[in-house]
Amino acid sequence: MSTDAVLRELLVRQLDHWLPAALHRSRRATLALAFTGCDTGDAEEALRVVAEFADRLRGRRLTVLVLADSGAELPARLGTVAAALPADVAVHVVPGHPDRLPVALKAAGAAGAPLLTVVDGGDPDPAVLAAAASGRPAELLLVTAPGRPLRPALTAAGFPLVTEVELVPADGAPARLLGYATGSDRSLETLKDALWAVDEYAGVRYRDPADPAGRLLDITLEPEPGPLRRELLAELTRSGPRTVTELRRFAATSTVYRAADANRALASLLASGAVTRQPEHGRLGGDVLITASAAAAG
Repeated sequence: MSTDAVLRELLVRQLDHWLPAALHRSRRATLALAFTGCDTGDAEEALRVVAEFADRLRGRRLTVLVLADSGAELPARLGTVAAALPADVAVHVVPGHPDRLPVALKAAGAAGAPLLTVVDGGDPDPAVLAAAASGRPAELLLVTAPGRPLRPALTAAGFPLVTEVELVPADGAPARLLGYATGSDRSLETLKDALWAVDEYAGVRYRDPADPAGRLLDITLEPEPGPLRRELLAELTRSGPRTVTELRRFAATSTVYRAADANRALASLLASGAVTRQPEHGRLGGDVLITASAAAAG
C-alpha cells in the first residue's frame, strides 16, 4: 500500500458524499480531475463511482474533465470505463498539464454550479486555484509535495474553509501534502471522517503541517488525542478564552483532527486542570467558554 492508495480511497469516499449532494442541489455539476503524471488510476476509479449513481443522473448533467500528461493514450485508457456511463455524463479528456484547467473549466461552463476539483502534483498556480473556486459550491482536493503550507494560497483563492495533512509512508518513500478547501462545514467534516476511516494498514501515517514537533499519527478511528490537546492549549494561550464551538472549528480547519475529537481532548484538559470552563457544570455545549489555566498559560 502507499500514499496513492490512501489518496484514491479518500477520493472515492469524497465522491460518494459530493455527487448525490451536487445532483440534488443542481441540474448540472462538474467533476474536474487534473494530474501532472501519466497515472490515471484515480480518474478511472472516479468514473466507476460516477457509474454507481447512474439512476440519480436522470434529468441531470454531469461533466467530467480529465487532464493528464498521458498524450494520445489518455482517451483510450479511460474509454472503456467512460463507455459504461449513462448519456447524462459527458467525459472530456484533455491531454496536458493542470495549468490548462481554467480554460477547460470555462469551456465546460463549470462556474456557478457544483464543482469538485482534484489537482494531483506540481506547485498550484493561483489561476488554477481561482478556477477551482468558481463553482457554487466549490470543493478542491489538492495534492503536492511538502514544503510550504497550502492554506494561504487556498484562502486567497476564495475558499473559506481549509485543512491540510501530510501523508508519510512508513517505507521511506516521499511524503505528500494533501490540502482540502471548501465552503461547507458538512463537507469538511466528511473529509475529516474519511481521513481517519481509510485503510489503517496502508503503511501511511499522518503529520500535521502546523505541529512544530512533527509527530506522526497512526490512522485509526480513534486518533491519539495528545497532539490535539497540546494544539488546543496553545491556541487558548495565543488567543485567550474561546467557546467550544470555536475550538471545534479550530480542530477541524487548523489541525488534522475532526471537530468531534476536540470534545474528547477538552474533556481531558478539563480533568487535568489545564483549562477551566464557564459555566463550571453541565453539558460541554458549544457556548461553553474555555480558558487556559494560569499554570498552563505560564
